Amino acid sequence: MQQFRKLDLCFRTQLFNGLSKVFFSLSSPPEGVYIESYFLSLLEENRNTAILLVPMLAFAEACIGIGVFISGAFLVIVSSLLFSNEVASLHAICLLAMTGALLGDHIGFYVGHFVGPKLHASQFALRHEEAIARADAMVFKYGPFTIFIGRFVPAVRSILPALIGMSGFSRRLYSILDILACALWAIALGAIVYFIGETF
Repeated sequence: MQQFRKLDLCFRTQLFNGLSKVFFSLSSPPEGVYIESYFLSLLEENRNTAILLVPMLAFAEACIGIGVFISGAFLVIVSSLLFSNEVASLHAICLLAMTGALLGDHIGFYVGHFVGPKLHASQFALRHEEAIARADAMVFKYGPFTIFIGRFVPAVRSILPALIGMSGFSRRLYSILDILACALWAIALGAIVYFIGETF
């Protein structure tokens, strides 16, 4: 737990308040109680609920309309806390993260597939024009490889599946490639989580 004491207090407080209120419906920690200690006690008391944070955060950062607001740092920090304190195994974290990412990606793909050009004219598209332009450029330049590249690019990865769906890309081929991309991404997440646990 020592490694997380280096995190900025404001960020830690925001992380705790957001996660604890959403998933545990709890108030702020008692005065004088260190934020990570209190959060870890919640994880211990709510192990079944705590493990669900992994697929939920992976889904949120991959899902169109949500992912542009979610930092990938949340998933890394929560996964590291779960692993280093033996609340969840590395295999479980990777598998659940992959599942959440796959679901988020496929929702985006099918939104693009069925909604099509209307997505570009939406208020969401107008507000995030720069991110969509970057995603469009990646699809044009890299084609199917965009599925792999985009999975590792924050914010853009929540928009790419919809743009690929709009392009008329094969649904079956997309699913196959996205499974591989999410598996690689989950392995990378696991490596980062393991490195944090071993280093600190």
